[in-house]
Amino acid sequence: MKEITSTMAGTVLNVLVEQGGEVSTGDTVLMLESMKMEIPVETEAGGKVTEIKVSVGDFVNEGDVLLIIEG
Repeated sequence: MKEITSTMAGTVLNVLVEQGGEVSTGDTVLMLESMKMEIPVETEAGGKVTEIKVSVGDFVNEGDVLLIIEG
């Protein structure tokens, strides 16, 4: 199980994956907005998305868990 965390504080602009979907290493899984810039969040591991912990519009801090990948 791999937790994908936020690398900075920002607002969730878009979630690009669905629970149960498959991702590969390096895939962009969501977009954050911080200081009027769009920041892609990429996976460090491939597998199945088992849980999405944020929604569009949520504010996240650096280190917050965004989603969990199993596999």
